[in-house]
Amino acid sequence: MLRITNFSVPFDDASPLEKLAAKRLKTAVQDIADVTVVRKAVDARRYRGAPISFVYMLDVVLRDAKTEKRVLARLRRDKNVALQQEKAGASVPKRPLADGEHRPVVVGFGPAGMFAALTLARAGQCPLVLERGQDVDTRHADTLRFWQGGAFSPQSNVQFGEGGAGTFSDGKLTTRTNDPHIRDVLEAFIAAGAPEEIRYLHKPHIGTDLLRTIVKNIRKEVIRLGGEVRFGAQVTDVELAGGQLAALIVNGEERITADAAFFGIGHSARDTYAMLYEKGLAMEAKAFAIGVRIEHPQEFIDRAQYGEDAGDPRLPVADYALTFQDHETGRGAYSFCMCPGGHVVAAASEACHLVTNGMSDYARDSGVANAALLVQVTPEDFGEGVLAGIAFQRKYEALAYELGGRNYFAPVQTVGDFLAGRRGSTDFLVAPSYRPGVVPADLHDCLPGTVTATLAHALPQFGRKIPGFDAPDVPMTGIETRSSAPCRIRRDRATFVAERTPGIYPIGEGAGYAGGIMSAAVDGMKAALAYLGASASLSEGGGPRSGGGSVEGRS
Repeated sequence: MLRITNFSVPFDDASPLEKLAAKRLKTAVQDIADVTVVRKAVDARRYRGAPISFVYMLDVVLRDAKTEKRVLARLRRDKNVALQQEKAGASVPKRPLADGEHRPVVVGFGPAGMFAALTLARAGQCPLVLERGQDVDTRHADTLRFWQGGAFSPQSNVQFGEGGAGTFSDGKLTTRTNDPHIRDVLEAFIAAGAPEEIRYLHKPHIGTDLLRTIVKNIRKEVIRLGGEVRFGAQVTDVELAGGQLAALIVNGEERITADAAFFGIGHSARDTYAMLYEKGLAMEAKAFAIGVRIEHPQEFIDRAQYGEDAGDPRLPVADYALTFQDHETGRGAYSFCMCPGGHVVAAASEACHLVTNGMSDYARDSGVANAALLVQVTPEDFGEGVLAGIAFQRKYEALAYELGGRNYFAPVQTVGDFLAGRRGSTDFLVAPSYRPGVVPADLHDCLPGTVTATLAHALPQFGRKIPGFDAPDVPMTGIETRSSAPCRIRRDRATFVAERTPGIYPIGEGAGYAGGIMSAAVDGMKAALAYLGASASLSEGGGPRSGGGSVEGRS
């Protein structure tokens, strides 16, 4: 099999891939047995007048070894054509539970917990999953009711419940990591109903509408393989014996004996952070970012990216990524979680606090583009205490709640008013999409001064990169505070076990080791594989298998 890389094709060239590959390899179409798209990206740079192109990575199977050898010899100096060996997916070792052995527990059923549970279930470990929120159907109904002006549920919302916070997002499957387990996660998503294009798109996404079905199907697969998933089951305490995990307390009353628990709690489980800190787990404060959501017509972003080709159905809706380094404040501002064709949504996880996030369906067809504009804050801003970042988030979320009218309406301000120090304009370029509603206000009143100063410097710079981005009538909605976890649960790099507390495996974004659906899923999978390997190692040595004991022996 040959791999073609950096293969640029004008986006409006409708030729079959077999014909394109044959031309690129300088051989006959009849020589091509099969073509697989490994990667597909859009190049809209229009360098020296070049058209918008799709840039492919293709795996090409030729009809026989003789033809392959001939093509390779002809293109031996072509660095973008090479022999490619088929790579096998990750193998999950079979480690069935022994008689009398405690099954591993997974706390939280977001991406990290979901893939930890799926990996453990595939190994025959029959994991028990404890999710504080509700199943995705109940959760969706509760969240829609809240967005429509109904009661807020602190245990069933955008942050808590089956699928985690990523279920109400754009469903991006991009990641900065290059881990081989990414392929395994994508294949699991496809098996659960995701479109096959996520295998090869440069910027794959699923969308919240498809994610609701996908996470449900992964749950069914965990159960089919012997696992158990319980909703409305919050771990409120842990029991330690000799510094090692001995049991979990659920909902303040039920005791579950456990010597291995994977904590995929998400970045908003503030009460769980506090409980674990009180139990002596090694934790540290970490930087995160806060800011606002900005909205533009999607057509405007498409034109900025594609020019006269904007709106062509062969092109995906456009996105953007912006960064700015402010030399006056010493801080950076950047766009985050850009949602083409999406909505700004209410994402609170605590009563009387207001948080926003962005969300898109798979089709990305709302006609409105939104993104967070964030500024990093550090322990120097909020204090060195491990939980000081949480107190910092709560302070500004409470201010935003007050500013919006104490009914979960969000404060909104035009860019023009924000830069001029005014409030009250309601002539928006695009109607703010946040529900249950918005109130004109001054966003300076619910954000730190260093953050608003940096945003004020960044907006004109962003407008130079995308002319019109900082137009006076563009709306900004506050506030976004959940870009990442405000603290980190420290763990051993190799075993994934919490420092000083054998048996506890902190995983995913909530533990401070991931930043999105894919990296969290990979983190949960790798932690489960480390547990299985550690367990096997101790078992082969003749001792009893247990997550805590096995890792302690290797640390």
